[in-house]
Amino acid sequence: MFGYYLRLAFASFKRNPGLTALMVMAIALGIAVCLVTLTGYRAAANNPIAAKSDVLFVPAVDNWDPNNPYDRDKPWRQPDLLTFRDAEALVSTGIPDLNVIMYKVADVMSRDDSGMEPEAVLVRATSGDFFPMFDTPFLYGSGWDRRADAGPEPVIVLSKDLNQRAFRGENSVGKSVRWHDREFRVVGVLNDWLPSPKFFDVSNGPFNDMEGAYVPFRFGKQFEMGAAGNTNCWKTESIDSFERFTQSECIWIQTWVELRTPDKVRAYRAWMDNYVTAQKKLGRFPRPLNNGLYDVEGWLKFNNVVGDDRKTMVILAFAFLAVCLINTVGLLLAKFMNAAPVAGVRRALGASRRDIFWQHLVEAGVVSIAGGIAGALLGLAGVWALRAWYGRVIDEFGRVLPFEVGSLLLAIAISVIAGLLAGMYPAWRIGRSAPASYLKVQ
Repeated sequence: MFGYYLRLAFASFKRNPGLTALMVMAIALGIAVCLVTLTGYRAAANNPIAAKSDVLFVPAVDNWDPNNPYDRDKPWRQPDLLTFRDAEALVSTGIPDLNVIMYKVADVMSRDDSGMEPEAVLVRATSGDFFPMFDTPFLYGSGWDRRADAGPEPVIVLSKDLNQRAFRGENSVGKSVRWHDREFRVVGVLNDWLPSPKFFDVSNGPFNDMEGAYVPFRFGKQFEMGAAGNTNCWKTESIDSFERFTQSECIWIQTWVELRTPDKVRAYRAWMDNYVTAQKKLGRFPRPLNNGLYDVEGWLKFNNVVGDDRKTMVILAFAFLAVCLINTVGLLLAKFMNAAPVAGVRRALGASRRDIFWQHLVEAGVVSIAGGIAGALLGLAGVWALRAWYGRVIDEFGRVLPFEVGSLLLAIAISVIAGLLAGMYPAWRIGRSAPASYLKVQ
């Protein structure tokens, strides 16, 4: 019977192609809007290191102006960056299993043998624990050890893209590049690694591009390199040298710690409280004690990576889908009632009300499948349009607004379920109609 119902559905479409196309497009438009909105929301709400989310933490202390909180709308909120001296103190406790201190710098990179044209490269000055802490995948080699941090030793890890430009993608471990007018030995090359959002550096943009290379953190101070990311200051200070800048109340450094047991979490919180209390006695931290220790999920929420506006957009998108479905119900009802004489003839020939109901529900299902496929294609076009709007190249923006096969299947599934629900009332209504009046007309 299902095959027979399908033939009746396609015959009905041929009789009313315009009305059928209108229903398909109504469903497709609602699905496309939901799909584009959900794709953006999922990209923002994604936790790219969920397996370690509960052991990775960001320490936050409030060294800000006593008269003006860092965030006036949320006065309880600590700054999202640290001063140089606070960051160094927070990674010197010996409590965490791994420590990372870092910031973003920029300078020219080249090769002495003319194998690479000089180019400006964003580099992350960080500690060697960065790579095991964040589970970075390596194509060649590995990161550096803590001795290289202490030196610091002139070692460097390249991204896959930069290695392609500098060494044509070959294994470059052991070779050298020139950065900041000094030779650095390549110890590792990262494989494709594009966490979205960029959870470890949301203060400089959760969807910004990844750095091209990584060097030991202490080179930043040795070369007196300011941050290529955010730097915020509140206090009037005489800063006439890089050394004085590192001792100022300006915030520009990021710190992460890995605490694998609840006891270490408690011990680290206590250490933070004791540290700030001691600094208060030296005249720093004029605001009330306000320390925070955020895991990955908490840090993303703290920085409003998934803002209320995104959640509102999702609600509005589904409300728009509901409006489209209500319109589809009206169109289906009009279409079915227009074909009521045909249903009356079938009833007179012995078809039951259940048969009439299922016939028209199958027709609604075919419309919803067509709407789902069209909606998925429209959604794909919408995502690509957003990429073009923001001016990103496709391989970079793909990590921000990923559109996967699963999204296509999800769109079709939502459409089928929604279409069947929308078709139930019109199918029930035509099934309940008395055939006698239609037979008189016939």
